[in-house]
Amino acid sequence: MTDDTVTDTKARIVLGALKGLQRHGLAPLSYDVIAAEADTTRQLVRYHFPDPDTLMVAVCDQLAAVYRQLLVENAARLTGPGRLDMFLDFYFDLLDGAAKPRDDRAYDAMMSLSASSTLVRDNLRNQYTLLGQVIAHEINAAHPAMPARATEELAYGFVCLMYGHWKMVASLGFSEAHGKVSRAAMDRLIRSYVDDGDPLENVGRIWGVDA
Repeated sequence: MTDDTVTDTKARIVLGALKGLQRHGLAPLSYDVIAAEADTTRQLVRYHFPDPDTLMVAVCDQLAAVYRQLLVENAARLTGPGRLDMFLDFYFDLLDGAAKPRDDRAYDAMMSLSASSTLVRDNLRNQYTLLGQVIAHEINAAHPAMPARATEELAYGFVCLMYGHWKMVASLGFSEAHGKVSRAAMDRLIRSYVDDGDPLENVGRIWGVDA
């Protein structure tokens, strides 16, 4: 088996696991389900991923890669405050021509696994830390006079709003169009920091970076 064949097989298995999570959720997910979704055998799945946690981390990486590609493609066309609007619109699924991936069941499963898997928890923490750092950077670029600590606080508020909207509200059956409410809340938060941008005291580092 060549290196390319191994890489292709592992990629197919990861996508099969992702499809299985999206279709069935976490509880019924098994090597048999993953093998069926990946059009391969249970034995081959276990050969490439004998540790289930390693497979789930690979799924996390695949989820993040999709977002990264979409954001890079759109950010390359923008400068200034338009980049911040693009990032915020994208995560609330309000960006024309770039739909937010429908991966909520998969991420919900990852969050459930993170309670018992240090590997999955660390991976998700790193993902959200990177997202927070990127949003803080974009807020700073759009509002350079704002203190760096304040941009971190705003980015943290964004991550909480974004995750809360999709995982705790929209996924329960409320209209996804109500993402406009959460998106407008971000604009209001940003304006409040522009008008009175003093960061909170004694909060400490948010994204692991001194500000």
